[in-house]
Amino acid sequence: MSRVRITLRRAGAVTALAAAGVLAAAGIASAHVTVHPDSYAKGATDGVLTFRVPNEEDTASTTKVQVFLPTDHPVLGVLVSPRDGWSAKVTNTKLKTPVKTDDGTITDAVSEVTWTGGKIDPGHYEDFDVAFGQLAEDTGQLTFKTLQTYSDGKTVRWIEEAAQGDEEPENPAPVLKLTAKNASDEADVPTASASPSKTSASAASDSSDSTARGLGVAGLVVGVLGLAAAVFAIVRGRSGGSRPE
Repeated sequence: MSRVRITLRRAGAVTALAAAGVLAAAGIASAHVTVHPDSYAKGATDGVLTFRVPNEEDTASTTKVQVFLPTDHPVLGVLVSPRDGWSAKVTNTKLKTPVKTDDGTITDAVSEVTWTGGKIDPGHYEDFDVAFGQLAEDTGQLTFKTLQTYSDGKTVRWIEEAAQGDEEPENPAPVLKLTAKNASDEADVPTASASPSKTSASAASDSSDSTARGLGVAGLVVGVLGLAAAVFAIVRGRSGGSRPE
């Protein structure tokens, strides 16, 4: 019986380590601030961008979120959706290069949106919605640098941009890809769907990447192999005990 207990303990430890690896990989992949959807057609009109802000601290709450909108390729006609418990401050900036539209020339645009007054508890996330009138047509992506401030005074700067072909930086800025504009793109422009204001950060699986999924599968395989080894050891121990000396 002592052999059986030892074997089961070892198998349990292997399984626990594998599960911990799966959770850690998923946490790393989904902890940064992201924008949803992650792509729109160039020049898209009347859409919504959702900035998802997870809390990756264990003992502090997120109390302030600052999203900086690009002014070299401005987002026009920005409107901020109310969020329960949060107050939004919108900052406008005069554009160095005015933008000509069908409705006239635009000389200023929103450069920053700051949310304060609410909190995101550890293990949760919050979605912040921003509607737009029109996106830029002369670039392939828009970068939204973001600052996330915690109740303990710590500020995480999600401002790093990855060069083409490089690995994702430690604190990546949310990036919206702008695809070629054509008839099919205009017909399939993504629309924002309602999402819960707060939920477990582990539910933010749509921000995890293929690497985390691969690690998760590997962790489960290790756990299954550990349990199989335990069963084999138990059967072998029993058969060995029934043999005559």
